[in-house]
Amino acid sequence: MPEFINTRRRNLILGGSAGLLSLPCYANKLFTPRQSAGPFYPDLPMLDDDNDLTQISGKKGIAKGRIAELYGKVIDINGNPLSGVVVEIWQCDFNGRYRHSEDDQSRPMESNFQGFGRNITDDLGRYRFRTIRPVAYPGRTPHIHAAVFRDGMRPFVTQIYVEGEAQNSEDFLFQRIPSILRPMVVADFRPTDNGIVELVANFDFVLMDGVG
Repeated sequence: MPEFINTRRRNLILGGSAGLLSLPCYANKLFTPRQSAGPFYPDLPMLDDDNDLTQISGKKGIAKGRIAELYGKVIDINGNPLSGVVVEIWQCDFNGRYRHSEDDQSRPMESNFQGFGRNITDDLGRYRFRTIRPVAYPGRTPHIHAAVFRDGMRPFVTQIYVEGEAQNSEDFLFQRIPSILRPMVVADFRPTDNGIVELVANFDFVLMDGVG
């Protein structure tokens, strides 16, 4: 597993998405709006970057928080699956801390949470992650950052919010999204009886122009 997040990929994500927000222009077709990558795309050493954020390879511990499965598809605006596409997610841990050198050092970093995951869509455009239900931190409602791209191409970046979360109504980035598109950035984290997994959530990325 790589020790660091690829620097070129990090620069593409942070440089290519900051401040972007797509607007509706396709009648009767809703798509996932772009959002900022935020300042905390991981820059600390990574021991693992697979699609299970709740366990780090070689360690026995499990991440704190409500374990959740996040799954879905990457499709274009006509419903065609996009296979072989990289999906990355990153989020703060149960303590509200990102794996970033400039995040609030007063909050301890949760040692069993990977903080970052990577998956590649299959022939049907499907991806899957095991993570924790996102938690709030000062100034933001619970959310998961996501980037979708083919290697070397400009990423599509957005944020995934929790359906029904009361803090969404106060979150400045969520409120910037046109109301007609807000359902495209929320995922319903539903209870499940699947071992240590407490919640499952489906989230499809619907892209106007495909990826790359």
